[in-house]
Amino acid sequence: MDSRILNVIDEEGNILQEATRQEIHEKGLLHPEIHVWFYTHAGEIVFQHRAKDKDTFPDLLDATVGGHVEIGDSYEETGVSLDPKNLTLLRTTITKHHDKITGMTNYARRNVYAYKYEGRVEDLKIEEGKSLGFESWSLDKLFSLSEEERKMFIASILEDEGMDIFAQIKTLV
Repeated sequence: MDSRILNVIDEEGNILQEATRQEIHEKGLLHPEIHVWFYTHAGEIVFQHRAKDKDTFPDLLDATVGGHVEIGDSYEETGVSLDPKNLTLLRTTITKHHDKITGMTNYARRNVYAYKYEGRVEDLKIEEGKSLGFESWSLDKLFSLSEEERKMFIASILEDEGMDIFAQIKTLV
């Protein structure tokens, strides 16, 4: 059970109240999140492999960096050790996805950023207990995944909006 306290917000991002992370996902309350998509000069997207015991979408590939915006932080300050001026804001989205396996609902207002990563994927540090590691996939491959490969990703990533994000990133490479 995760008892961290997070903000519950409205669709414009105004804070309405606070609730535990567990309550937010059990009740499907709207909360702020961030996604940062690392891309490489070789035209690859770096994905984080979520831990097998995550409360939502365990053992699937997700954004390079993602998570809740903690109380008192801005979208740009959320645990990302990057210079905010090097982040490219791609969009702000509101999404609601129900995880049939865990019964939890992730209803989030999310700022989505791109970041040109100059290092090696092997050098990225995993956050203990939250991730199994990182892997890169070429942008071209992401647009032609087999049905079996699609099962490796959080489904919402491969929906129209996610593919639009990858198309936007392709213009930055």
